[in-house]
Amino acid sequence: MTIQAGRIRVLNDVEPRADGAYVVYLLQQANRAHFNPALEYAVAEANRLGVPVVACFGLLDGANGFPEANARHYAFLLQGLADARAGFDRRGIGFCLRKASPAEIAIDLARDAALLVLDRGYLAIQKRWYGEIVAAVKTRIVQVEGDVVVPVEVASTKHEYAARTLRPKLNRLFDDYIVGLSERTVKHRAGRGLPKAEIDIADPDAVLAGMTLDRDVPPVKRFTGGETEARRRLKAYLAGPFATYGAERNKPEAGAASHMSPYLHFGQISPVEIALAVRAARTGGDDDKTAYLEELIVRRELAMNHVHYTKGYESYADAVPEWARKTLAEHADDPRPHTYTEAELAAGETHDVHWNAAQAEMRETGYMHNHLRMYWGKKILDWSPSPEEGFRRTLRLNNRYFLDGRDANSFTNVAWVYGLHDRPWARRKVFGTVRYQSENSLKKFDAKAYLKTVAELCAAEGVKA
Repeated sequence: MTIQAGRIRVLNDVEPRADGAYVVYLLQQANRAHFNPALEYAVAEANRLGVPVVACFGLLDGANGFPEANARHYAFLLQGLADARAGFDRRGIGFCLRKASPAEIAIDLARDAALLVLDRGYLAIQKRWYGEIVAAVKTRIVQVEGDVVVPVEVASTKHEYAARTLRPKLNRLFDDYIVGLSERTVKHRAGRGLPKAEIDIADPDAVLAGMTLDRDVPPVKRFTGGETEARRRLKAYLAGPFATYGAERNKPEAGAASHMSPYLHFGQISPVEIALAVRAARTGGDDDKTAYLEELIVRRELAMNHVHYTKGYESYADAVPEWARKTLAEHADDPRPHTYTEAELAAGETHDVHWNAAQAEMRETGYMHNHLRMYWGKKILDWSPSPEEGFRRTLRLNNRYFLDGRDANSFTNVAWVYGLHDRPWARRKVFGTVRYQSENSLKKFDAKAYLKTVAELCAAEGVKA
């Protein structure tokens, strides 16, 4: 299939350089060698221009590291880059990895390029990089969306109020965008004379050891990065656990989750590829497929919509709607039966054994089931000295420990705890009319079985829950 026109944006009014030595693709949001629209666009253009393709990645390190990223995040990222590099090698695509910002490596390699191709993310830091690139690069720049099913501006030109307002807009476009992607044959394979990598990613552990970063949050054994592992997990999931997704998706102990979120976060698998596989799955009925695609597309792309159209999505004042801030302010001085410091929350030292278990799963394995993420966040609001401080704590803990933290879903999910994409509910202490979630929600699943599961997961990481 061809790449939809809605995915492609030309960012400057410049023609490709006739004497360019290669087409360069800045690998940033879509870190994979297959089912990658930006890469396939780069290959097609390189074939047309008669030059090879060089993919590049700027590895942020030290004081210039990606905000809030630590050893856990970088280990998963580097594993994925090693896998992607192997895929590039098989296809005849060059790969250049350097310690630099994405903008710096793109600007440098674009000097001798016929064309620069970018993939796309929606965070402020990514938009800043794109702006720096456009300001400095003298050859044509084309950006190709491969991180969502429907490009954000194609789906909606404004900040959406809730999932119910975005859902029909997306549904109308599914047939146009949930389609396969043809993999182009590389006609001019990468050889000598192309930009060289400063870092050999063949041993990602060695690369990680040589970086200057926060090592207090270590890598996890539960998840291995890379598109090969993502596809293996997806195949195994659709062959079995998916059959009960519709009925058991809100039961953390049931094993009905796909665990695709870390791979989506790092761009190691395409959401379109997942959607196609879910639609074609022999297990699961229509209800299972509808429920899964709701989470994969509608909820995830509502988050992209939020960060794209909200300038201060990381701040309480800008991310939380006015009605919610008003009601929370009215109840800010309500007595709180329990309050904890952020250190106590991080250590899971509260009176709530189930909350502590959820925190342990996140802290030690980098993951927490979506149903418990809601409960987890609501309790931080309940146990913090103010809603503003609760918001900051929730975001810091989320971004520090989750493998899929620090992305559009993270910022949106945290803001949801405080009223985003929701409506007023019955008034109560501390929360005002913001939705409350009590311990009664734990009765919807086997909480004892979940405690046992967390203990086993933590033991596999070599720690106690």
